[in-house]
Amino acid sequence: MNRMVGIGLITVSAASFGTLAIIGRYAYADGMDVTTVLFLRFSFSALFMLTWLRLRREPLPDRRTLLELAGMGGLGYVAQSFCFMSAIQYASAGLVALLLYLYPTFVALLSVIFLKAKLTPGRLLALALATAGAALTANPQGGQLPGVLLAIAAAAIYAVYIIVGTGVMRKVSAVQSSTVIFIAAGLVFGGLTALSGPHWPATSAGWMAIVAITAVATIIPVITFLAGLKIIGPTDAALLSTLEPVVTVVLAALLFGELIRPAMMLGGGLILGAVVLLAVNRDQKVV
Repeated sequence: MNRMVGIGLITVSAASFGTLAIIGRYAYADGMDVTTVLFLRFSFSALFMLTWLRLRREPLPDRRTLLELAGMGGLGYVAQSFCFMSAIQYASAGLVALLLYLYPTFVALLSVIFLKAKLTPGRLLALALATAGAALTANPQGGQLPGVLLAIAAAAIYAVYIIVGTGVMRKVSAVQSSTVIFIAAGLVFGGLTALSGPHWPATSAGWMAIVAITAVATIIPVITFLAGLKIIGPTDAALLSTLEPVVTVVLAALLFGELIRPAMMLGGGLILGAVVLLAVNRDQKVV
């Protein structure tokens, strides 16, 4: 039962994260730049989480854990978010999604090296299905070299973030960890925004995009991902997160009129196959 709860949490996280590239387009169309969007995203998320933490009467983590989480937010999440949000300015959303989803492979390799995890045949098959599915679903339409490099960097940084988070999450709740990560990321992007000059939302539509990014594409997915990571471990969490590009592709079709080609449908089917394979394989241990 716990494993199914973990799978459900990661599925919700992936679906929510899948909206980020879509909502981000609306934010950029309103005149905002990367650092301003990310400053508002994490600052509003931090305020919400601090209020929630107070209502739950949960303390902040101990000093050592606090520093670890601050590093995850101020270094890992900042770098990953900046690379991702910058990449979509230089390359198509499909190409960025494709390259970003190299990270499950990176996570699997890092798990073997640093966590002494074993890649069972079931995991290897799920990884192959998920990677092939992401490649087919993303429908890359080209982009400039900076976009390609930034997307690959985002994948590598996110993989390290997940591996580090696996150890830290054994000591804190998802609410505690999310709060500190958001605060750290908000402070860093606040400094970057001050240095480069803010580009605030110009219209109510821009503010609505920020609210949507905060609630739908940040608070919900980060909390559910960290909670699910604690249950099923980094490799399976990364594999299940390949559902994200499926959501992105569907939303792009609905909102921007982008076509869903047969290959993309096949890719979505492969990803769902990987999800089912992980769900029925109950013997896998958290690593």
